[in-house]
Amino acid sequence: MSSEAPHDRIAEAFARIPREPFLPVAERRNASDDVPLPIGHGQTNSQPRTVTDMLRLLDPQPGDTVLDLGSGSGWTSMLLAVLVGPTGRVVGVERHAQLVESSREAIEAVTAEFADRETLAEVAIHEAAPGALGLPAEAPFDRILVSAGADSLPDEIVDQLAVGATMVVPVAGEMLRAVRGGRDTDELTITRHGWYRFVPLISE
Repeated sequence: MSSEAPHDRIAEAFARIPREPFLPVAERRNASDDVPLPIGHGQTNSQPRTVTDMLRLLDPQPGDTVLDLGSGSGWTSMLLAVLVGPTGRVVGVERHAQLVESSREAIEAVTAEFADRETLAEVAIHEAAPGALGLPAEAPFDRILVSAGADSLPDEIVDQLAVGATMVVPVAGEMLRAVRGGRDTDELTITRHGWYRFVPLISE
């Protein structure tokens, strides 16, 4: 991981990107609570502590291209936009069309009010293609953040990692950090980082 005080960078991103605009109006009063909050369609805006843990493991760097799989409300995509900066790029993928639309609106509104928006990466949110995971047409990615639980490490997503790239994904309830060492999907260095609960990763 980077030695550039990742906790400080992540704390700064949280300070710059409020959670409220990415929540349904009825949930905004709960934005400061360290709990997952419902955003509709059986999905949640993840617990801030969990998002912090995942971003720390992912360690996105300025200039990275990041896939935010299961982008949901769009909040994590905007946090990533701060972390990778104007030379980076963030691509979100979400399977619920209504959340794609609402997250795009929230991202546009927050970006428009951002005092120094030139410090943000471009963020694009895509609706997931049926039967596919991720966005292989735009691969490879330097970082992949998966905010949905898989039963096993999904090779289809591993294939979208650049050589030397990092993915953070909950598998069977356990948070994994996978670093791709070569072209072969077997060339992964995997570390395990505790137990979490997520909505399931679905490709249908």
